Amino acid sequence: METLLSLITAVCSKIQVISDLFWDFPTNFDWYSNIPILGNFSLAIILLIGSGIYFSARLRFIQVRKFKHGINVLKNSKAKTGISPLASFFLSTAMRVGPGNILGVTGAISVGGPGALLWMWISAFFGMSTAFVESTLSQIFKEKKGDEYVGGMAFYGRKMLRNSAIAGVVLSVMYIVYALLCFPAQGFNTVTAMGQIAGLVSGTELPTTHPVYWIGFVVVIAATIAVSFGGTKKISKVTDVLVPIMATIYVLTVIVLIIINFTRIPWFFYAVFTEAFKPEAAFGGAFGIALMQGVKRGLMSNEAGQGTITMPAAASDADHPCDQGCVQAIGVFLDTIVICTLTSFVVIMGRVWLTDAGAEWFELGKLPKFLASVEELTPGTAFNNLVTLLISLCFGLFAFTCLLGFMSFSEICANRISTSNVFINVIRVLDIFVICFGMLTSIVGMDLGALWNLSDFANILIAYCNIPLLYIGFKYVKKAQEHFERKDNTPFTSEVVGIDVPVWDEKASSK
Repeated sequence: METLLSLITAVCSKIQVISDLFWDFPTNFDWYSNIPILGNFSLAIILLIGSGIYFSARLRFIQVRKFKHGINVLKNSKAKTGISPLASFFLSTAMRVGPGNILGVTGAISVGGPGALLWMWISAFFGMSTAFVESTLSQIFKEKKGDEYVGGMAFYGRKMLRNSAIAGVVLSVMYIVYALLCFPAQGFNTVTAMGQIAGLVSGTELPTTHPVYWIGFVVVIAATIAVSFGGTKKISKVTDVLVPIMATIYVLTVIVLIIINFTRIPWFFYAVFTEAFKPEAAFGGAFGIALMQGVKRGLMSNEAGQGTITMPAAASDADHPCDQGCVQAIGVFLDTIVICTLTSFVVIMGRVWLTDAGAEWFELGKLPKFLASVEELTPGTAFNNLVTLLISLCFGLFAFTCLLGFMSFSEICANRISTSNVFINVIRVLDIFVICFGMLTSIVGMDLGALWNLSDFANILIAYCNIPLLYIGFKYVKKAQEHFERKDNTPFTSEVVGIDVPVWDEKASSK
């Protein structure tokens, strides 16, 4: 295994060079980077935030105007085929709300300072409109498979590229590979959290070879197998239960921390806004670092524009494509504006980040750093053990639900390649094998940090593929939005968007 890990580390280091090029271009050229203010904006940032601004303007800030409507869709959620909008929301949230909500935010502040949070907010606000566009597009072009709906980037990508089967297969393979690259780290996080919890309960730091880790390994793999071989519907039933539990525990725990440290709240906002807007930052390297970290971690956390949340969005039995677009916009809000902000309160108010500025964000020691921030906010109290236990539990659940989300989305993409049960099961087995690898590396005490280098590359690569598709398909989204806001009680059909949408024609004829 050491030889394999060494090989992976070497490959990752090479890919990281390419990743930096994708993220930094053209700021890595002096002629561009020397331009005041503009020189801090890479093409990736212009594309991600710029697309959100464009979609927001064209849709008249639908993420704000229809926010309440999205809530109502969730409240009145039901399904005859596939899963309900609420189940789809939980499934996509299982993917969005992951370890990155703790590790990514902690790292972004460690490297970019508190000002990075402001850019996470900005990218999330405009990212809500991007999420609306991609989710609506996935609903428009979803397909029916048995008693389920399937769709997403690979499906609408094929439609946007002249119905090219090759385009659909390439996009599907790209996501499956992306998921495989993410599985080891999430498996690592899951078993690490279980060890952390066991250590807190026992009152001693347990070695990774302790039987507790092996028991945790068996339990997680058994649960993953039991759930994953039941298909997307079964996975969504599990996320329907776990997502509300983990989100509620985490939110309430952090709110209590904030309340008992309320005197530090003014300093939190002071740090965020002064670091983001002070003149020496706006015209120097500090601004660029905060900006890049905020957008990077925002994308990794809420996935707006990445195309990954389009798959659970398509699985929903929505009354109108735009209904699910409104729901998925709320998902971005929950992930970044709510949960990432709560994490930032702990990190910034704890001030531990000041003692290790410049640390690499993907370093696996970031959970202990976050827990050190918690300890600073609960010094010398028994409450600290309880809070640490709850946060470790949430971290483990974040990682586990991410595993389920990746597996569900991989299966949807596999369906784009082939509907053969044999092929689908091969993908499932491959997923589980890679998860086992990630968990075993934790148990034997190996450093898996190099694999985190791939996350940035995978995220921006998929975003570069997805966002152009959103521009191509925006005319269909715009027609759907206009029909949605007319509220003339006419059904959504092919006639509305000017292109064949068999699922919606069938749905209209059955009413």
